[in-house]
Amino acid sequence: MLPDKVQYAELMEDFSSMSSFPVGTTVKYTCRPGYMRIPGMPVERTCGENLTWSQIETFCTAKRCIHPGELEHGLVHVTDLTFGSRATFSCERGYRLYGNSQISCVIKDKGVDWDGFLPVCEKVPCKPPPSIANGHYTEAENYVYQTTVTYSCNNVQKGEDPFSLVGSPSIFCTVDDNSNGIWNGPPPQCKVVICENPELENGRKSSGFASHYTYGSTVMFECDPGYVLFGKDVITCEENSTWYPSIPTCKKLSEESCGAPKISHGEVVPLKSVYLRGESVQIRCSPHCAFPDGGTEVTVMCQGQNTWSSDPNCTCGPEPSDSSPVISHGRIIEGKKSVYSIGDSVTIECYAGYTLHGAARIEYIGDGRWSPEVPICKLSAYIIAIICVIVAVLVFLAAFWIFKKFISQEGLCPHQLNPTEQRQQPTAKSDCVTDVT
Repeated sequence: MLPDKVQYAELMEDFSSMSSFPVGTTVKYTCRPGYMRIPGMPVERTCGENLTWSQIETFCTAKRCIHPGELEHGLVHVTDLTFGSRATFSCERGYRLYGNSQISCVIKDKGVDWDGFLPVCEKVPCKPPPSIANGHYTEAENYVYQTTVTYSCNNVQKGEDPFSLVGSPSIFCTVDDNSNGIWNGPPPQCKVVICENPELENGRKSSGFASHYTYGSTVMFECDPGYVLFGKDVITCEENSTWYPSIPTCKKLSEESCGAPKISHGEVVPLKSVYLRGESVQIRCSPHCAFPDGGTEVTVMCQGQNTWSSDPNCTCGPEPSDSSPVISHGRIIEGKKSVYSIGDSVTIECYAGYTLHGAARIEYIGDGRWSPEVPICKLSAYIIAIICVIVAVLVFLAAFWIFKKFISQEGLCPHQLNPTEQRQQPTAKSDCVTDVT
């Protein structure tokens, strides 16, 4: 009967044309293309007297392709390197794959190799940023993922009202859920914004003096003695040429009341415009601040005539900054600060020999968090391979040295050893010949 078919091998040519196999016939196999012989494993089978073929162990193994390599700004997914296996590729957020998304280990020139080349991950492009009236932006050679442009308003003729930049001055190229390039937000506007000069009856400006007020201008108020402020003490000129919050008012205090205590770097609880004689409030210091005695909270009482039982104030130490991203084996190459505000962004790169896994450009979103998450730098595959080779060589040399030392001592006669080694020898060698010359 015909021998069983073997997936990884075929009968040698001398046997493949045979149609019958008498008892005692021995056949030999050869590995199919894409497979290679396992040294020492038999490739013969014999037809036994019971008309069955002798058992045979696996004697061919699939040939292996070399690793396709690292993909900059992307990932290589390989589960196996043997003949018939596949390698798939994907890019990091903000990058797009150009080339093969998948390659296979196939037969080539009597061996095996990949049937395609390593692709490239290129930054996703954005359309040119939108133009704005009465303004312009910083131009770039091309607009791709992480490109930032900054807008500014045009200058005006002398005597004309200047334009104010309303909105965020910078936008950057990012990607949507479908990996299409988009700008992270709308561009700002260049508008003429003029707010009227704010006046406060029975009060005055304590800061923010100007001949005219444009977008973003701020003014701080305080009341005359004997008056209390109703409303916010700081107002800002908004884009619609109005003040926000509205201009406060100063009302006369009775002799039996107090205005809210003034406190720097702290808060008053509960906060009201007017307190009656005998009312108490708590004054709490802001984080990283304290009173001179080290406490952070104190209670004061209204004594009438706008006088409080004490006038404490908070002093502050340096505020620790824990928002800076921590990158092991990498560094920030653009946008580094000691303290970050929401909307700040940084660009990260890894040290030589390491590969970035994650987005290279991230944005601060507050509370010590970044979007996307802070990337990590992992040791490159070729560096790991080099380390493994070095370790293997060192282990081999150590083993060879121990083996050589043991063999050399085993071959020495007792009189050829030093006194310490002679004491360690259990018996003298009977076949040693003393040198009498």
